[in-house]
Amino acid sequence: MDKKLNSLDALASIKFDNLAPDPDPVPDLPDKFVKQDLEAHFSNKGRAGKTVTLIKGFDGDLKDLKALAKTLKNAVGVGGTVKNGEIIIQGNYRDALITLLTEMGHQVKRVGG
Repeated sequence: MDKKLNSLDALASIKFDNLAPDPDPVPDLPDKFVKQDLEAHFSNKGRAGKTVTLIKGFDGDLKDLKALAKTLKNAVGVGGTVKNGEIIIQGNYRDALITLLTEMGHQVKRVGG
């Protein structure tokens, strides 16, 4: 490319032929995934008053737990992590997560207020 880009319109006109969109941006859960009996907790203890939703009771590989956590985080559009066999989702999304996990076929128990 020998032209200098002087505006955003010129930048927008660039065509890239070798780039393809990601066909599956959200990974699906593995087919061998076993339905779980899970607990959905609400907590702000030890987190400087920040509210989180905890999903406890997962039995399985760390890889499967991380895949489930990623699916849940993407579904509600927030951050989170996996620590000590628990999925920690930022914010109070317990009802939305219970609905989503139930649709996936898991048994989910609401724990706490």
